[in-house]
Amino acid sequence: METTSNPSLHFVFCINSKRMIAVLGLLILRAGAVPADRYVTFENPNPCAVEGSSVKFRCSYTYDFGSAINTAWYKGETRNGTWTRVKLSDLPSYENRSEYVGDLQQDCSLALHDLQPNDTGYYYFRFDTESYGWRSRESVYLSVTELSATVNPDTVRVGDSVTLGCRTSCQLHSTAVWFKDGRLVAKPEFQAQAEDAGNYFCAFKGQESLQSDPVALNVQYPPLNVSVEVSYPSILTANSAVNLTCSSSANPAAENYTWYKRTPSPSSSFLLQVGSGQVLSLPSEEASHTGLYLCQAGNALGENTSTGVLLSMKDDFSTIALHQTLLRAGFGLKVVILLVLPLIVICCCKRRQSKSAVDKEENDRDFENFSAARS
Repeated sequence: METTSNPSLHFVFCINSKRMIAVLGLLILRAGAVPADRYVTFENPNPCAVEGSSVKFRCSYTYDFGSAINTAWYKGETRNGTWTRVKLSDLPSYENRSEYVGDLQQDCSLALHDLQPNDTGYYYFRFDTESYGWRSRESVYLSVTELSATVNPDTVRVGDSVTLGCRTSCQLHSTAVWFKDGRLVAKPEFQAQAEDAGNYFCAFKGQESLQSDPVALNVQYPPLNVSVEVSYPSILTANSAVNLTCSSSANPAAENYTWYKRTPSPSSSFLLQVGSGQVLSLPSEEASHTGLYLCQAGNALGENTSTGVLLSMKDDFSTIALHQTLLRAGFGLKVVILLVLPLIVICCCKRRQSKSAVDKEENDRDFENFSAARS
């Protein structure tokens, strides 16, 4: 069977083919000349920031024709099992925290403030012109990290080495600083002393207000500053009880208390154990209780002894009252003497004068008698 061809149909097909090739070629050239990733560039595609701080996505974009009339940032989220890009302005959690700091020309930078852990994720940029719209294929992945202070080891004895650390989930090119109970720590490594016990937290220099949760350092030491307190009733009587209480600073707390009394003797002075427990009670004041009392406090790390407390019966309340009475009586006696002394002097003078007159009269009589006898 012979077939015939239509020349007009061949002509139309050739024209259409040429047009299709021309269009495809133009699209290919345009796609190769204007790739999406070429027009949006991120300076740091993997930023990391501390929770509570701010971060800036430095971004730039270019285009060959038209002018940008709209820009927007998006965050990638999974909704109903589908990965989608959601405009930040449509997310309530970013209200008053996201700030577009770019322009409608080349800068597309974005700032996020008061970062929260759920801000971690992928971010995309899109711009529209009068002729077309572009969105970035690449993204910015933000990591929001928490600060974690460390004390190694966290329980030490006095004199042991301690090292402070500050950890994050990503590498930050910042210098860490440490604080103890609100005060700056000079060095992250030191030999522990009793006063180093407390809560430590870290921050980064320049962001001291963004601090980690506190971590405790436990420093153990034997009893220090052992002292004795004397307590007694407000009114002392002959049978009043006196209590001696021993106290100290220790970690762990002192468990053992031993009381000693230093008794002087003609030949030597020695310590005599007189009790145990934190309180030593003397049921009544007696002469045998006089002496110098000392307390020894101890825990698993060591012992320490207080300075002495001197008890003397001569210093009790009744004796003091007696001394005060004697002083008052002495003062009254002085007043009486000052008032009576002149009278005594006057009386003595008069007495001497009268005695002189009597003696003279007696002498005269003797002379007269002697004269009469002589006559």
